[in-house]
Amino acid sequence: MAESTLFSPGRRDVLTRRGLRLVYATLGWNLTEIGFLGFAAVQARSVALAGFAIDSFIEIFASVVVVWQLKGAASQQRERRALRLIGLAFFGLAIYIIVQSAVTLVAGIRPDASPLGIAWLTVTTVAMLSLAYGKLRTGRELGNPVLISEAKVTFVDGCLAAGILAGLILNATLGWWWADIAAGFILVAYGLWEGVLAFGGSADTP
Repeated sequence: MAESTLFSPGRRDVLTRRGLRLVYATLGWNLTEIGFLGFAAVQARSVALAGFAIDSFIEIFASVVVVWQLKGAASQQRERRALRLIGLAFFGLAIYIIVQSAVTLVAGIRPDASPLGIAWLTVTTVAMLSLAYGKLRTGRELGNPVLISEAKVTFVDGCLAAGILAGLILNATLGWWWADIAAGFILVAYGLWEGVLAFGGSADTP
């Protein structure tokens, strides 16, 4: 739930600009990530890395929705619509993980070790979790449920990066190719739950 704080219009402007900077940073990171992980995926023949690059599109979509909401005139209708779009992003994330896991299992794909992917996902995990914390803190101070919801999308993105990272490391060291799939199904449950909450929040908005 968003925390409502009384502050001056100047403070609100500062917080709004901070929220936008955090969202722009997320957009820039994910735009770079699409190309970088695409290259790493081809090198390692890794479906997990290719799928995570696709996941970046979902995060970009959620970030664009928040920019649209923060820069527009505040209204209950705009907030309700934005929350529903964030909810769809969560459902899309869950569907992506399910499909990606099924493809990996059915195709019997065994990716090669990817030092490049491991290095990138290590940095991505730290970056996404840090951005998520910043958005959550700013959104709560602003009392902005849309920014808070998008912070959760970024948090899921960071957790997914950590899960795939663990899978890549276990695959490279122990040959446990299935580890990233096990981590993915935990995130499926989380993504579906947060999607339902986002839609519930939009329904509660008058």
